[in-house]
Amino acid sequence: MKHNAVAVVGALLFLTCVGTVQAQTATLRYGQIPSTIKTVSALQFYIAQRKGFFDRERVNLEMISIEGGAANMMAALDRGTVDITRTATFFLIQAALKGSEGVAIVGETATPIYSLIVKPEIKTFADLKGKVVGLTNAVSTISVSMRKLLALNGLHASDYRVIEFVGTPERSECVRKGECDAVPLGQPEDFILLKQGYRRLGVSNDAVPNFQFTVSVVRRSWGEANKDALARYIRGLATAFRFMRDPDAREEVVKTIVETTASSEEIARQTLALYFEPDRGVVPKQGELDLKGLGQVIQFMSETGDLKPPLPSPERFVDLQYLHSAGIK
Repeated sequence: MKHNAVAVVGALLFLTCVGTVQAQTATLRYGQIPSTIKTVSALQFYIAQRKGFFDRERVNLEMISIEGGAANMMAALDRGTVDITRTATFFLIQAALKGSEGVAIVGETATPIYSLIVKPEIKTFADLKGKVVGLTNAVSTISVSMRKLLALNGLHASDYRVIEFVGTPERSECVRKGECDAVPLGQPEDFILLKQGYRRLGVSNDAVPNFQFTVSVVRRSWGEANKDALARYIRGLATAFRFMRDPDAREEVVKTIVETTASSEEIARQTLALYFEPDRGVVPKQGELDLKGLGQVIQFMSETGDLKPPLPSPERFVDLQYLHSAGIK
């Protein structure tokens, strides 16, 4: 009898310890690209924090700014400076093929919309002949999509001069100063300049309608040791994406854009209309990874000479187990 009582007490203590461990909040260090901190591309994180979606999943997301542009995000991950990082898929593929442990676990921006913003006096694509276009590095998906947009409208690489910039703020400043005649800008920067009299000649989606742009990446070994925490991170992020897409939440999303990007309410509404009326696939439904879209990035890299045949499969750069653990198929 006494033995049974001891066994029951022991079992209860064990269950209590298990429950305590499960209830612990996981602190995850997230690497953030400085140029995206005040843009709509980071909106899901502001919403998840403000609405308590991460708190509900017992996740404390510590945002760490990694200086030096998107190319440094994978290096910071490999060094262990962060546990999770945002990066463009181009940089993930490049790093993984050089031996990085990095692997995509959830989608952040699916197909971005970059506007080709030009000086007020530029009225047609033909007006850009002999002019300066500010792009990112030559083989990035932004540059590739812009070059395709220019080619679609009759401009070849020899028809314009290119200077390269690390981030959106730098490109925006270049056209404001008059040093660039055209630059690709995301939201809300493109709408801000349109309001100031600059023109939009076209958008990246005119030339490239679908690719996987940015993702959350972890080191494979770290992910295996932190499966539960990653599933909770993904669930919090997925809830934020669903909230962003909910028409009934539109007013709150508009308010969050205004407060976090310092843009006007009008621009916030224009941005959401651009994304969702109709749905252009910018925002994931719940963090899913688009393997076909990732395959498009691999094709881009082949076209620019950054990858040589045989081309790797998209599956090499993702691990879907964490999405599945979070209940996302």
